[in-house]
Amino acid sequence: MGRRSPERRDRLMRASALVLLLSLTGCTGSPSSPGTAATPNASATQEGTTASGTSAPGSSQTTPASPRIPEVAQKLDVGLQLPWSVVFLPNGTAVVSERDSAQVKSIRNGEATTIGEVSGVDPGGEGGLLGLALSPDFATDRWLYAYFTSPSDNRIARMKLTEDSGGQLALGEAEVIFSGMSKASTHNGGRIRFGPDGFLYVGTGDSQRREQPQDTNALGGKILRLTAEGRPAPGNPFGDNPVYSYGHRNVQGLAWDSDGRLWASEFGPDVDDELNLITPGGNYGWPTVTGAPGRSGLIDAKVVWPSTSDASPSGLEIVDGIAYTGALRGQRLWAVPLEGENAGTPVAYFTGQYGRLRDVARAPDGTLWVISNNRNPDFAVILKVGP
Repeated sequence: MGRRSPERRDRLMRASALVLLLSLTGCTGSPSSPGTAATPNASATQEGTTASGTSAPGSSQTTPASPRIPEVAQKLDVGLQLPWSVVFLPNGTAVVSERDSAQVKSIRNGEATTIGEVSGVDPGGEGGLLGLALSPDFATDRWLYAYFTSPSDNRIARMKLTEDSGGQLALGEAEVIFSGMSKASTHNGGRIRFGPDGFLYVGTGDSQRREQPQDTNALGGKILRLTAEGRPAPGNPFGDNPVYSYGHRNVQGLAWDSDGRLWASEFGPDVDDELNLITPGGNYGWPTVTGAPGRSGLIDAKVVWPSTSDASPSGLEIVDGIAYTGALRGQRLWAVPLEGENAGTPVAYFTGQYGRLRDVARAPDGTLWVISNNRNPDFAVILKVGP
């Protein structure tokens, strides 16, 4: 082999340094951005870069501000077992559901305590005790809502969550308010959340029944909108029907931006995980299409992760115009800057650092809690994301 020229050696050294830098950013809290901000027109100008420095296969036409790098404030190793959802009481106590144990636990002052067990839960596969939501009037009515898999279906119940003078929490009897959502070993959906309008929004999966998402009389593959008592909410797009949007595969996260727009994270099949902006009565395409193909009559995703190994986006929270979603297969926290109805380039943090991330939720003190889902046991990471 011939001797390398000084210029060639310099080029090789610069290339090696770049490769080392990129590999380090992929395994720490530093950002990378292999996700895609989709445009309705597939031929639109493409911007953005992937973690390897190549062009991302699509982008937003706007340029929202980049998210601030999250700072880890604390990691709580409190012995959770497959936690699925976290909500917060007004005093800052975290309340967590465990999928397979069917237990509801509280985390306060760095310690986890079992509050109670939800009756009627039949765990298996992706089913079990899933999403939690607090009543908008929790301070007076004390209702805690839970989405869970029963022996026959997926359903929603509410329970009184009382607190004695010593601060001890107790879980009351489960009152089923909505049932009939089909179950399977996978695609059970499970996220529930009260919206700014006071109604309960429910993300369901297609439960491996591909005929359901396009059928507005079926409950699978939908976002539903209910009253606090479990009735179809007034003003729903299909009349006296709980369906709010359809054509979904497996909705896993629900959150509203500061202008009251609803966004949802969703699992794709082996391609095209999605972040969607939800329109009442909108058809999001599954199983006809995934991602953002620009098909007439169907609503494109605002963000598409072409490889599910990068994402499998679960819980969703929006803070100061940034949509944060935990990735299960992708084992990272995604941050997506939003601007109006558009989404900017997704940026990943903590890739491979904390394993599978199931839920993301903002606490009353403004911190962001990220819940792991690794079975070994699980923990909560508390992040500072604001100024």
